[in-house]
Amino acid sequence: MLESSTPIRIATAADRDRIIPVVNAAFAVEDFFDVPRTDERDMDQLLERGAFLILEDDARRVLASIYVELRAERGYFGMLAVDPGQQGLGLGRLLVQAAESYCRNRGCRHMDIAVLSPRAEIVPFYNKLGYVETAREPFAGAHLVKPGVECYSIVMSKTL
Repeated sequence: MLESSTPIRIATAADRDRIIPVVNAAFAVEDFFDVPRTDERDMDQLLERGAFLILEDDARRVLASIYVELRAERGYFGMLAVDPGQQGLGLGRLLVQAAESYCRNRGCRHMDIAVLSPRAEIVPFYNKLGYVETAREPFAGAHLVKPGVECYSIVMSKTL
């Protein structure tokens, strides 16, 4: 298990360039995209709308991150990324719990995530954390998906 005295914290704009490689490495399995999972422009837009929570080791190397956004009484999280060398240690679960606390402490009563259909194998992970499928919606970034790949969002929710 990871031993670190550094707590999960809210990232600043200065952390952006340290988060991007972790996200892109974690999402490299998503070979159905024609582009990397994120870049500077995408991260800047996300940082304007929401926040990233990050977990660092004692050397301040980003090990994992998660995007959170407040949407009235609903919180949203996405882009959960754990450095491939740190996967399987429970960091993903820890960050989801931190995202839930972040949103709950700001008045949210529900939490949502959208899982892309080509990654449906991760749905059971979120089921174990109490999330259930509530809808299926068109994927807004469908133009980024390789031709011939069916991709939609599996919306999952949980009461906080």
